[in-house]
Amino acid sequence: MSTLRDLAEEHTHLRPADIDHLHRIAGDWQLLSDLSFADLLLWVPVDADGTFLCVAQVRPTTAPTAYQDDQVGRIVGGPEVAHLGVAYSQGRIWREGDPVWYGDVPARHEAIPVRLRTAEGEAGEVIAVVGRDTNLSTARTPSQLELNYLTTADDLAQMIADGTFPPPRHPGETTSAPRVGDGLVRLDAGGKVTYASPNAQSAYRRLGYASHLVGEDLAALHRRLAGDPLDGTEASNGILAALRGEAPPRREIDARGATMLTRALPLMPAGVPIGALVLVRDITEVRRRDRALITKDATIREIHHRVKNNLQTVAALLRLQARRVAMPEARVALEESVRRVASIALVHETLSMSSDEAVEFDGIVDRVASAATEVAATEVSVGMRRRGSFGVLPAEIATSLVMVLNELLLNAVEHGFPPADEADEAPVPAASGMVPVAAPEVDPSLRPEVVVSAHRFRKMLHVSVTDNGRGLPPDFDAERGSRLGLQIVRALITGELRGTIELRAGANGGTEAMLVVPLARNTPDGRSQA
Repeated sequence: MSTLRDLAEEHTHLRPADIDHLHRIAGDWQLLSDLSFADLLLWVPVDADGTFLCVAQVRPTTAPTAYQDDQVGRIVGGPEVAHLGVAYSQGRIWREGDPVWYGDVPARHEAIPVRLRTAEGEAGEVIAVVGRDTNLSTARTPSQLELNYLTTADDLAQMIADGTFPPPRHPGETTSAPRVGDGLVRLDAGGKVTYASPNAQSAYRRLGYASHLVGEDLAALHRRLAGDPLDGTEASNGILAALRGEAPPRREIDARGATMLTRALPLMPAGVPIGALVLVRDITEVRRRDRALITKDATIREIHHRVKNNLQTVAALLRLQARRVAMPEARVALEESVRRVASIALVHETLSMSSDEAVEFDGIVDRVASAATEVAATEVSVGMRRRGSFGVLPAEIATSLVMVLNELLLNAVEHGFPPADEADEAPVPAASGMVPVAAPEVDPSLRPEVVVSAHRFRKMLHVSVTDNGRGLPPDFDAERGSRLGLQIVRALITGELRGTIELRAGANGGTEAMLVVPLARNTPDGRSQA
């Protein structure tokens, strides 16, 4: 299905500003549809001969739809859209005519011209038409709720024709709540309540107001009800701003353990302020769940913080022990353990600053790579570079993968670019357990460098660690290596990460380690999840 912008750009000559305004209408017109008990269709002219294209549609949640089939993308002309032509050419709301039939559904047509106000604040030309089509098959009793809904809908329809609805959206706001069915309050020009829907009355009763709302000064009521004077003042100022013709941001009111979200909209058909529309929604349970989640997230972050501290303590103890050991082999083994523990601590440090169990892995890789060049036993200055992005990884993948990369980076630096007194020996990977042989020659013009590359493809993470050092010995066999480093890498890749690893000679010399790790995980019931 093509989007509103796609259809408008392909079939019309509307300007980008016009299309943006149509997007704003389509983002906020559920309110008008619910108040009107009608479907809304957004029509744009295609040709000068009176042909129109439907680029958006919304159905009411308060009444049955007039259309069982989606109308977006439909191009119509002739007598069927004569009412649209009148609204577009004359710039007025069209409400005349007899009901029409769609199959066995009778419907009433209305057409509302859409204007975009100029930079000077004046009403501009008509750029589109909103069709308001009501299903007449279900007879409705003209109750007080219905009459107030329809009256308010007519005011908003006139504001669309004037170019003053919808109001500008505030940064960070969505159009999801509150809606008409959550609770509606209508105010007169003085700020007094002229109508409150039953759901609105219930929402205020939960805040502690048991009387009827009709006749109350709503701004003053908000100041009295709010438990926090600052919240009450902000909510009250929002009502007063709407009465002045402004569109304030949404406000929340907390009182007696309950929370209510309010949205105030000015009512100013033909540019005359006649009052305001206030939508309210009881969000007490939503806020309780939010607070519970915040508490849970804080607890999880604190656990990761303590795990990180404990790992750093373990690393410090191992480091102290390494300094007291006389045997060089034992000292090297302890120092390697320190680096492994520290790399895991990096993951938990990142998780302690995150709100979920996932980490931005690029920063961790950069820190591990930097540490590898600092602690590796080599006299050569080796450059580290990362290509591509790992993106966000789940904690269970990140913890194992950081240990694998730590081992591979240290091996690449230490054994691809050994100290000068080892330059006459072939590379012996820390995990190989092989006897040194004569070293191959290295191009002295090449700058020593290790490159970590990553990209995602079809839910798989492809990683390579490549160096331009002296490469692998001719008879190197990764599967038969017996030392700890390579055993750790193989165990983590094939076990914890359920991936594959291949160590091979680089295309232009040096060594290349290729990893493929699935990003999907199986749930306990056997299903796969990303």
